[in-house]
Amino acid sequence: MSRVRKLMDKAAATTNSHEADAFSRKAAELIARHRIDPEALVEPRRDELAVREIALGRGAYVRARLALLMAVAEAHDSRVVFASTPTGTVAYVAGHVPDLDLIEVMYTSLHAQAATQMALERRATAAATQRHRRSFLFGYADRVAKSFDEARAAAYAGSQSPVAVDATGVSLARLERVQQVDEFVGQRFGRVRTARSSARAEVGGWSAGSAAAERADLGRQRVEGRRALGSG
Repeated sequence: MSRVRKLMDKAAATTNSHEADAFSRKAAELIARHRIDPEALVEPRRDELAVREIALGRGAYVRARLALLMAVAEAHDSRVVFASTPTGTVAYVAGHVPDLDLIEVMYTSLHAQAATQMALERRATAAATQRHRRSFLFGYADRVAKSFDEARAAAYAGSQSPVAVDATGVSLARLERVQQVDEFVGQRFGRVRTARSSARAEVGGWSAGSAAAERADLGRQRVEGRRALGSG
């Protein structure tokens, strides 16, 4: 865990995007190899609101990476705003600091797992392979989001103490937490434009990505103080 924290600190400190990517990948490899619980990496801090920058790079897979990051962030009551910069697309994740730590670790791990599977997906031409892999990552992100929702619902159902929920089944405690984040985003970023829809995904790639996400190690997600997902 100490090595992972140091690698993540190096990734955050360097201004070289290649070095940052190398440090992040190495941290993700250690997390997966040693099956480290992401929660164990979160050091106790004040539950303050903050913004974390996560580089998404550039090219055909940026919007799919964004979809994966949003799946992880929204499951942990955080919001994502993104912008194009001279060095590529940057995502700004707003939320409570402990959640941001967990989101960064989980996104890095899930993206590394997806990239490994995507590398095995090939089609007749380079362009066809790229379209398929892009659709793969979109399908992967969609299934990850659904897995988090299912885990949260299962945690509510299995809770020994009643959880107060609204008409849509969302806990009132979570609604209050998300409202705090939404207000913070409004203050920090002002008016945010909705991005244009991304190009349609191919069914075959989407299905392959969804199936890969079923096998992914999602770590352990906190849901109202309970662990909803095992490490397997």
